Amino acid sequence: MSESSPASPHRAGFACFVGRPNAGKSTLTNALVGTKVAITSNRPQTTRHTVRGIVHRPEAQLVLVDTPGLHKPRTLLGERLNDVVRTTWAEVDVIGLCIPADQKLGPGDRFIAAELAGLKKTPKVAVITKTDLVDSQKLAEQLIAVDRLGRELGLEWAEIVPVSAVGSSQVGLLADLLVPMLPESPPLYPDGDLTDEPEQVMVAELIREAALEGVRDELPHSIAVVVEEMIPREDRPADRPLLDVHANVYIERPSQKGIIIGPKGSRLKDVGTKSRKHIEALLGTPVYLDLHVKVAKDWQRDPKQLRKLGF
Repeated sequence: MSESSPASPHRAGFACFVGRPNAGKSTLTNALVGTKVAITSNRPQTTRHTVRGIVHRPEAQLVLVDTPGLHKPRTLLGERLNDVVRTTWAEVDVIGLCIPADQKLGPGDRFIAAELAGLKKTPKVAVITKTDLVDSQKLAEQLIAVDRLGRELGLEWAEIVPVSAVGSSQVGLLADLLVPMLPESPPLYPDGDLTDEPEQVMVAELIREAALEGVRDELPHSIAVVVEEMIPREDRPADRPLLDVHANVYIERPSQKGIIIGPKGSRLKDVGTKSRKHIEALLGTPVYLDLHVKVAKDWQRDPKQLRKLGF
């Protein structure tokens, strides 16, 4: 990795990967960022979209954002969603269209590419994914087909890059090609804002923050939160997932229970509503939050309890 010299200014910006379902977008994101996607809860105001991960380099910072999938709208809501997608595309600095190497170009690919052709200013990169599934002849045919598709639609590819996120082949190269397309800018996220802690720890922290709001003076350090489990609800359609989050809020004494729960459970309900919004923003998926308040007697002074509560 080359040291960044004073001659090369730091770059930072947003990229999004688009493509039909199962085109390898998430796998690619994870491969670029490293095994665990780095998530951040306090997002800069520049984007209203879920941050999927951040690629840190000495000379650059590449922020990967999510967009809702673009599809042929059948309803007004569908059209609105597609407007959101187009707005996002107009806001990012570079767009990668993911096209799997092992499938012929289909109407879905063409539909998205045609939409991208309308965005004149944003650089567009064709990313041929899943190259580990095909031989070199098949890959060459796909590269030619993608090049031809661009020409037919008047869509100028800044690059066409074959990658295999599974074998991490060319993933570093893809980052090298995306970085120069970003604007000159200091990092958008300080290192400290980034975390690759397990999601459960972050979710617990969001619940604890919400639980402390308004009772900070009475119970500043007496609250600990443990997320017992996070499991996707079964039998949900793929486009309407729901994540069940079961969490316990621990306090030290029975007398504190009423403070947290509030009259007729109003405070606890409030805590649930507030933290659920933040958790959904963090995880990018709808959440059902099941909160219980439990007493862990004098937990701050009991090593066994502390261990159990993750301290």
